Amino acid sequence: MEAKFFRFLKTVGVGCKAKAESQGRLLYLKLGCSHEVELTVPPAVRVFCFKPNIICCAGIDEDRVQQFAAAVRSCKPPEVYEGKGIMYIDEVIKKKQGKKSK
Repeated sequence: MEAKFFRFLKTVGVGCKAKAESQGRLLYLKLGCSHEVELTVPPAVRVFCFKPNIICCAGIDEDRVQQFAAAVRSCKPPEVYEGKGIMYIDEVIKKKQGKKSK
């Protein structure tokens, strides 16, 4: 399969890891919960994990690639206070200020 469209995601946080298996058909996410999240990849999309925290979604159809990347991101969207979660590589998260101490 010749991929034309790519979408890169990164996981940030303690215990957040990703693993792709069976020629890019399954994606396992450890997101700091008690169980792994298993996602089945659609037929027109392939998933690769370069490092335990970098996920690459590639495919021929741009809409399906971006839709699957958004589904992966919705498993744990980035927090605005600590910046942890799954985010796009080129995404910038503006952190909010926490509580002020006296």
